[in-house]
Amino acid sequence: MAYNFSPFKAKLQSVEDWLKKEFTSIRTGRANPSLLDGILVESYGARVPLNQVGSVSTEDPRTLRISPWDASQSKDIEKAITAANLGVSCVVDDKGARVIFPELTGERRGELMKVAKQKLEEGRVSVRGERDKVKNDIEKQKKEGTMGEDDANRAKVEMQKIVDEANKRFDEAYAKKEKEIAS
Repeated sequence: MAYNFSPFKAKLQSVEDWLKKEFTSIRTGRANPSLLDGILVESYGARVPLNQVGSVSTEDPRTLRISPWDASQSKDIEKAITAANLGVSCVVDDKGARVIFPELTGERRGELMKVAKQKLEEGRVSVRGERDKVKNDIEKQKKEGTMGEDDANRAKVEMQKIVDEANKRFDEAYAKKEKEIAS
C-alpha cells in the first residue's frame, strides 16, 4: 500500500510560500511595494493594511509613492510608516507620501544576510518537523500492520526525496535573495 504524501507536500508548499514571502519583506537596495505589506494604518478608527488606504507604486529604484484615496490620510500613512521602523524616511507632499530607501551599507547588508539565513533555517526546522510527523505516522502504520516493512521503507525513501527537493528549492530562493542583497 502506497503512503499518501499529499498533505505532506501541501505543508511543505505552505512553508516554501511563507519563506518566499519572508524573503520579499527583507529590504534590498531596490524599493519594492511588498516591503510595506505588513504596515497597518489608522483609518477612520480602524487599523487597516496600507494597500487599502491608497495605491503604492515605484517612483525610482529607491523611492515608493503612496497615493491615498483620501488626501487627509497622508499624515496617518506617514505615522504608520515611521512607527514600523523600517529604516526608511517618509515625506508627505500634496500627492500623498514618498517613502525613500537609503543606500545599503556593507554592515546593513551583512545584517540582512543574517536575517535571510535565519528565515531559511526557520523554514528548514518547519520541514524537519513535518518530516518527523510523517515518519512517525509511517512507523505507526507499520506497527499496526496496515503497512508492510518494504512499503514503509519505500515510503521513508520517497519522503526523504520530497524533503531534499524542498530544501533544494529553499536553497535556491536563499541564493537568489543573497545575490539581491549583495548587489
